[in-house]
Amino acid sequence: MPHTARPARNVFEPRNPDWEPTVRGSFARQKVMTLLGAEMGALAPGHCEIRLPFREDLTQQNGFFHAGITSTIVDSAGGYAGLTVMPNGADVLTVEFKLNLLAPADGEYLVAEGQVLKSGRNLVITRGEVYAIKNGKATHCATMQQTLMTMHGKEN
Repeated sequence: MPHTARPARNVFEPRNPDWEPTVRGSFARQKVMTLLGAEMGALAPGHCEIRLPFREDLTQQNGFFHAGITSTIVDSAGGYAGLTVMPNGADVLTVEFKLNLLAPADGEYLVAEGQVLKSGRNLVITRGEVYAIKNGKATHCATMQQTLMTMHGKEN
């Protein structure tokens, strides 16, 4: 019988006791998420979910979500997953990511999930997955690996 469950998530202890309001406040200030109409979903230490409803103005010529839109929300999901485990007074900055597009992002909405793989003092490595949800069915449409820099002493 094939195994269909996701692998167990790494468990991380937040270094900032106010990690949740810090992350949610940062997300609220990120104007590009407002522009796109993205919303933060599930949030836990080392994990962040961002949801984006379909709009025609977010599509490419074939009517699918544009790859730039897909990459924008998964970059933020990974970044905010990373921020959940950074110390108080720190902020996050993406320094690198690689995105593989696996299928057209064709759906009523996208769900981007960011997950911390390794959290160090200065660098945090994350993985991101994007699913297009259409008629109740999820299609895995993109996967990302990302490196984040901890910006120490940066007020959120």
